[in-house]
Amino acid sequence: MIAIWIVLALLAAAVVGFGFYLARFSMTGKRQTLEEARAWQEEHYDLGWYDGLDKRDYTVTSGDGYALHCQMVCSPAPSDRYVIISHGYTDNRFGALKYGKLYLDLGFNLIVYDLRGHGLNAPTFCTYSVRESEDLNAIIADARARFGGMKALGLHGESLGAATTVAVLKYAPAVDFAVADCGFAEITPVLVGGLRAMKLPGGLVRVASACAKLRYGYGFGQMRPIDSLAESRVPILFIHGAEDDFITPDHSQRMYDAARGEKRLVLIPGAKHANSVLTDPAMYAEAVGDFLKSIKIL
Repeated sequence: MIAIWIVLALLAAAVVGFGFYLARFSMTGKRQTLEEARAWQEEHYDLGWYDGLDKRDYTVTSGDGYALHCQMVCSPAPSDRYVIISHGYTDNRFGALKYGKLYLDLGFNLIVYDLRGHGLNAPTFCTYSVRESEDLNAIIADARARFGGMKALGLHGESLGAATTVAVLKYAPAVDFAVADCGFAEITPVLVGGLRAMKLPGGLVRVASACAKLRYGYGFGQMRPIDSLAESRVPILFIHGAEDDFITPDHSQRMYDAARGEKRLVLIPGAKHANSVLTDPAMYAEAVGDFLKSIKIL
């Protein structure tokens, strides 16, 4: 009997230990440097348009005193339209530039930035849209004050950036539209899918969530951008790669169904995760342009 209790205790300790490991792995994964991110962009599309544009670097302080590094990339022609682009997990501001040329061609200035814990910002853990949406809300308020006289201010996000773009809507920010590309409605199913792909039981995510709450103060159940849509009337375009097997398209479908304002959902055939704009750039640009025309931004 004692031997059985010892085995059970060791098994429980192993499960809890793996829970803390999974929490740390999920929330503090290795981030790309600016140089690494830029190199990836240059391997996949022409980034030559970026270097010759006027750029202004600045920082924004979030509500908890955390400093966020931002950059305004000026449209070649003077413009009073702006878009804030949020990159994905482990990436940085250079990851946002996949969408930059599209918006420049539509006459927008770009505001790109490093999400909390990424790029030039101080290292810290990721909360999958919780603290990140507070940061984005601060960047929106700062942009309105810093670049006065805006005709339009929009948001565009990819993956974690898309989840952050959706989650910030709970603060009723002063924005005119949002585009959410391959975002998650909630993080838990994504982590469950990752474990099952490794032939591990998805139920371990519940243990990891409890460990994350103990270690970092946030459980995975809190990371639900979809909950921010109930009261928002901001027009929102959801885009998702039809072949995305990491954050599956049903996440965007669920958020589309939950949205209460003007909305559209576009699936890009053949596109994997965070690859829609590279898979079919013409379809992508048409989807964004048509949406902005429909809501009278263009």
